[in-house]
Amino acid sequence: MRTKFMALCLAVCTTTAVQADNSAGVTSVKSMHSVAETTQRFEQILAAKGMTLFTVIDHQAGAQKAGLSLRDTQVVIFGNPKVGTPLMQCEQQVALDLPQKALIWEDEQGDVWFSYNEPSYLKSRHRIAGCDAVLKKVSGALAKFAQAATQ
Repeated sequence: MRTKFMALCLAVCTTTAVQADNSAGVTSVKSMHSVAETTQRFEQILAAKGMTLFTVIDHQAGAQKAGLSLRDTQVVIFGNPKVGTPLMQCEQQVALDLPQKALIWEDEQGDVWFSYNEPSYLKSRHRIAGCDAVLKKVSGALAKFAQAATQ
């Protein structure tokens, strides 16, 4: 009985918190790290995967320059033309949402989240047809990146 209880506790403690807002097309994965560390881990993952890191936008710093306050909020803009180009070939307007973005942010309770647009949302938003294999690849990659950056 004790062994089963310990196994259950281990499973609960190591399960990643994932929130999907299907209406907005956003998936959020809870991070075990600060915003800065999650961002740094994500940047390292992108580099290891040969992805292009375009920029990191520190919204908290921007708010401070304007004399306003904002919880730690960073947007990482990244991509890979080998993946994005086929999506644009299917529906060029998807370029409005490319390159990809990851939002790494702290909520009201001090929890840190890694959020990104679901490729299925982009498919619906831009009426993408004939690119299901690419969208599936992007979806899997984003989920893996989020998991690795947050755990």
